[in-house]
Amino acid sequence: MRAAIAELAKWGPHRESTLWRTEPLAQRGSPAPQPWYVNAVVELHLPSDTDPHSLLARLHDLEHTFGRPAQRERWSPRTLDLDLLLFDDLTLASEKLELPHPGLASRRFVLAPLAELAPDLVAPGQTRTIAALLADLDDPLRVEKL
Repeated sequence: MRAAIAELAKWGPHRESTLWRTEPLAQRGSPAPQPWYVNAVVELHLPSDTDPHSLLARLHDLEHTFGRPAQRERWSPRTLDLDLLLFDDLTLASEKLELPHPGLASRRFVLAPLAELAPDLVAPGQTRTIAALLADLDDPLRVEKL
């Protein structure tokens, strides 16, 4: 995770959360048991002509650089999983990308590190801040700051 964040930092100015140890979703119904994950949120400041689809492609390329196979079974273990959570205040629904990320408001492993960077942010489509969403979240998965 730290190596991936270092690569992202090369793309431009950034801020990063601390690292979080996260119980995997896969333990609840996945065919393959998985170890706990390490999660973080990175805020990137990219050139104004960057579009979300090209950014997503760059994130996928970085995943492959770190050993994630192009094809794998859903919920199977992976070395790196980079999600595009937000892109300014853009709302988007395409075949390959939905913004904000559809799981953003319902996953503790996303909200906890995001609240470190932007507790007062109200994501597009939401009416409450990230901190309020986290405080009221009903998610049984354990998330621990490293």
